[in-house]
Amino acid sequence: MAVTVSSLPPVCAVLSHPCQFLVTMFPSSALLSLLLVALSAVSATPVKREAKAATLAFTAKVNASGYANIAEADRARAQSLRQGATKGKRAASISAANTAVTYTASVGVGSPATQYTLLIDTGSSNTWVGASAKYTPTSSSKDTGNTVSVSYGSGSFSGEEYTDTVTLSSDLVIKGQSIGVASTSTGFSGVDGILGVGPVDLTSGTVSNTNTVPTVTDNLFSAGTITDDVLGIFYVPAAASDSTGELTFGGTDSSKYTGSIGYVPLTSTSPASEYWGIDQSITYGSTSILSSTAGIVDTGTTLILIASDAFSKYESATGGSMDQTTGLLKISSAQYSALSPLNFKIGGTTYALSANAQIWPRSLNTALGGDANSIYLVVSDIGTESGSGLDFINGYTFLERFYSVFDTGNSQLGFATTSHTDDTSN
Repeated sequence: MAVTVSSLPPVCAVLSHPCQFLVTMFPSSALLSLLLVALSAVSATPVKREAKAATLAFTAKVNASGYANIAEADRARAQSLRQGATKGKRAASISAANTAVTYTASVGVGSPATQYTLLIDTGSSNTWVGASAKYTPTSSSKDTGNTVSVSYGSGSFSGEEYTDTVTLSSDLVIKGQSIGVASTSTGFSGVDGILGVGPVDLTSGTVSNTNTVPTVTDNLFSAGTITDDVLGIFYVPAAASDSTGELTFGGTDSSKYTGSIGYVPLTSTSPASEYWGIDQSITYGSTSILSSTAGIVDTGTTLILIASDAFSKYESATGGSMDQTTGLLKISSAQYSALSPLNFKIGGTTYALSANAQIWPRSLNTALGGDANSIYLVVSDIGTESGSGLDFINGYTFLERFYSVFDTGNSQLGFATTSHTDDTSN
């Protein structure tokens, strides 16, 4: 849904009578004075223009063929995030492919546009195609002569940089967008590439002869297609094999959240500060699980990962036992009934995950290689002790319960409840 800029009201709309009535009832000198007063009022009180924003629908797909130990896959991503940041190779640290749930959108590239199925990733910022469907050059395609290469931990691609027209929707068309065209790629089965919507600095060092390349959100903003450098994300929880969601470029969609959005500044703690990083604390009921510390919000991570010492506290509090097949904590029905809320304090607001929100959708247990009748928790061990500068990752299983706002222009993240926050579909 596109929202257009409202036009400045004509003088006749500011006055309380139609213009024809004014011409009839007042002499020209008096009419001129009235008009000047009206224009002065318009000048003194600027008209508030509506923000230009537009949406792109996406689909969440569960790996129905099963995934061997989803927790290990998420930990590998966390490790590569940390290593990439500390080595200064920021974009060489993301893995969006090895997840049990992937979020893809159909994106057009070229004129006329060829449609590509791209993963949506807030943890990386390069947009590229060619993993499955090959790139089709058109009249709008331009080979820059630069090379591009990104390693994603368990996957990678390399090839040439092009600039081309990228069409996200009829309202979101970007001319001259930098895209990578893969000549080789690994780890991307069933998708054509990535739509990178992370911080622009993550593109540093990925394209030859270039410092950084603007993201699709940055280019939409600089072209005036959207009025704010903001991305809002809404998920419908994946309690079925396929689910849906919405990206809003340039603003937020008030129909998708309840209450107000609480904003918090991005963290200054490295390496979380290299990504969409924030500070938060976590309690399980009234029990402290993780003191205020830095971590990230990431669509490319499926689970909620917390520092090893915090995970030990959560494991003890819930009574869960480790399932070696899935890598997740498994609990009994009685333990599920006794679960306390898991509270995330972000800024001055607490966001609570109910008992149902803390478990993997039981209808999708077999997608992880788990037992259909078991109950698995979605909180897992990040693999390092707290104090590392990346002590948690709020992944998909957190984001599906809250509306999230990635605000580049104001260097902040925002969250709000949705109609799905307290769903019992799991």
